[in-house]
Amino acid sequence: MTNPRRVFLSDGVRVAALLAGTGLFPHLAHAFNKAAFDARSLAEVVRACGGAVPAESRAVTVTGPEIAENGAVVDLSIASTLPGVRQMLLLAEKNPTMLLARFDVGDAIEPAFATRAKMSQTSDVIAVAITQDGKAHFARLAVKVTMGGCIG
Repeated sequence: MTNPRRVFLSDGVRVAALLAGTGLFPHLAHAFNKAAFDARSLAEVVRACGGAVPAESRAVTVTGPEIAENGAVVDLSIASTLPGVRQMLLLAEKNPTMLLARFDVGDAIEPAFATRAKMSQTSDVIAVAITQDGKAHFARLAVKVTMGGCIG
């Protein structure tokens, strides 16, 4: 016969583990990188994320519209063919917060991501791949925004 108290405790532990995994317990959530979000240049963002001086590379790609009708929703994709990528960053040079997204990449993850972002004005969008050895590689794409999506 199963002890109801033991079942209750077991179920409680499972629920707590699920809630912790979803980020509902703030003290268990990952801290965000404040220095990266406060940075005002490509080099500062890369340095805050643990990368070296970035160099332009054909092994990194960023795709999106040449003209974004509405800066509130801009579809962007980034990818890299470099071996050993550990992070992919997406930046918009003239946004109030330059860093739009950071993706942590493991061995089992292909370094290719698509997302939507808000852009305040016409700007270069930059994709950065940081490899295991700390080298940073980037690519740029000019995106003309006809109606801004950010205030700030």
